[in-house]
Amino acid sequence: MSIEALLVGCCFAISAAVLSWIVSVMFSRAAVLYRSKFTEDAKIKLSDLFLFVEPEKLFIINMAILFAAFFLVFLIVGSWIVALVVSVALAVSPPFIFRVMKRKRQKQFLIDLPDMLQATSTAMKSGSSLNQSMESVVYEMSGPVRQEFDLFMREVRVGVDFDVALDNLYERIPLIDLNLVISGIKISREIGGNLADTIERMADTLRKKLEMEGKIDALTSQGRAQGYVMTGLPILLGIVLYQMEPEQMSLLWEVWYGWVVIAIVVVLETLGYVFIQKIVDIDV
Repeated sequence: MSIEALLVGCCFAISAAVLSWIVSVMFSRAAVLYRSKFTEDAKIKLSDLFLFVEPEKLFIINMAILFAAFFLVFLIVGSWIVALVVSVALAVSPPFIFRVMKRKRQKQFLIDLPDMLQATSTAMKSGSSLNQSMESVVYEMSGPVRQEFDLFMREVRVGVDFDVALDNLYERIPLIDLNLVISGIKISREIGGNLADTIERMADTLRKKLEMEGKIDALTSQGRAQGYVMTGLPILLGIVLYQMEPEQMSLLWEVWYGWVVIAIVVVLETLGYVFIQKIVDIDV
């Protein structure tokens, strides 16, 4: 072996070692940053959802799911690029999952709110004060309504002003319907009047609004189902074609223009789904 070939080999080995070290350092820093951001966001969002789970344990479960998904997709598809894309998509999905959970919790809160207000109005008509009525009613409720109003009553008991506690409640549940209830209670407490009748009217208004929204959801359910079918049909068709012609379909992730086609399909699929949801999303 000549000296020139030996020098070239040494240069390649040193370059490969330096590149590996740089990649390992960048990967370790990215992992530390991801772990820090994940645990910090999970701690805040889980507390907002009244879910008392340790963020570190949740992070370990998340990493186990990512590695399991990578190996499972790699075994099924046989492409590490597709497996990596799926793992990255799962890695960035927790904020969207927390958002969906928060939206479902707020929806359940709105469903239970009219019953809570009606029961509070009935208790006030029997001679109890607003605080006493809320405490007795909240004790009998369950779900997000009990959690939020129980925290509200705790703030009032430790000396927080009633209006400030209501504002804190609205900060935790920023919904227009709840803002209507809070504004009505504040105005009625300030100018006087029959607060029990005011709360009862608000409960009846919210109940009618929820009934109307339920009818609209039932009428637009077919449009939403069409959106799901139109979005999932190309994916299902691609899987079927891959089973029938694996060599031809594998070109989608083996050549650069195949990735361009996938990117165009993803963009068009996303736009179509968003447009359909905008059409069927009717605000009351």
